[in-house]
Amino acid sequence: MTERGLRQLQDELRNLTFVERPQVIAEIAKARSYGDLSENAEYAAAKEKQHLVERRIRYIEERISRAQVVDLRTLSGNKVFFGAYVVLEDEEREVQYQIVGADEADIKQGKLSIEAPLAKALIGKEVGDYVVLTIVQKEKQFLIKSVQYSCDTD
Repeated sequence: MTERGLRQLQDELRNLTFVERPQVIAEIAKARSYGDLSENAEYAAAKEKQHLVERRIRYIEERISRAQVVDLRTLSGNKVFFGAYVVLEDEEREVQYQIVGADEADIKQGKLSIEAPLAKALIGKEVGDYVVLTIVQKEKQFLIKSVQYSCDTD
């Protein structure tokens, strides 16, 4: 994952641990005060929320513990690898994506998951290469216009 991706996971973990978890514990305590837990919808909802928060905390802790952080400042060249900012052109338009880990992917922000078919097709290609991808039973061709490993927004 990128350094930014690691920071995002660490921030989410801090929020879950120090904000969300205490709020859920307070919700459970409040719901318990209503009495009979067997027919207490607030209690059931709070326990479900607690389960989701704890599951997400475990997931993030596991991801962070296994993370391999790529320092984009040490990368360069015209070949597409993890972390690259790639400018593509098809018959309609020009777009830029950064190839990132699944946890930081957000297509609206131009963050393309390394697991996405387009990213898989781009890996190892270089400026000037064409990549053909089948989208909804139609082939779409992309020209790799540029590749860089740092961007002003990092």
